[in-house]
Amino acid sequence: MGGRNGRTGAQELRLHLSILGAIVLVLWGVYLVNLLVFSRQLINLGIIPRSAVGLRGIVFAPLLHDSPSHLIANTVPLVTLGWLTLLWGLREFWLTTALVMLTAGLGTWLLGAPTSVHIGASGIIFGYFGFLLLRGYFERSVGAISLSLLVGVLYGGLMGGVVPGSSGVSWESHLFGFLGGAIAARLLTRPRPLS
Repeated sequence: MGGRNGRTGAQELRLHLSILGAIVLVLWGVYLVNLLVFSRQLINLGIIPRSAVGLRGIVFAPLLHDSPSHLIANTVPLVTLGWLTLLWGLREFWLTTALVMLTAGLGTWLLGAPTSVHIGASGIIFGYFGFLLLRGYFERSVGAISLSLLVGVLYGGLMGGVVPGSSGVSWESHLFGFLGGAIAARLLTRPRPLS
């Protein structure tokens, strides 16, 4: 999968854990600061569809969560799917993250309900899911296909989140996050012929 750039397996694992740990600390830190310092007013930095000021949510929305249960529900799959995405390499991880944030954010801004505010890291989670699920299809290597199948078995239930359903759930960020991950899988993969 991803190149190690001269790092041992243990060094690579420590780097991955450091990156994921830092992301989790930032998410929980932002939640606590929002709750204790800003009385939850930072929620207004989320994506507000078709509002010029709502565009800032493309950057800020993934960092914002409205409750501990919301944040816990996003932390576990974010770490799991984030780590599996990191296995493809740091470059792929950061490019996928950026592309997913942009795609999920713009799609939600364009199609979200006009009076809604969209927050949470679930768009990125769905982006990693889309990337991992389709990487095997585009790369066509045994390792990539095996990882795609594993992700499909473990997280296939996420597909229900890309269609309108539960009130208060941003299916738009899920759908466009998934599409962003699929685009990243296509752009970052050199297909290999099946032998």
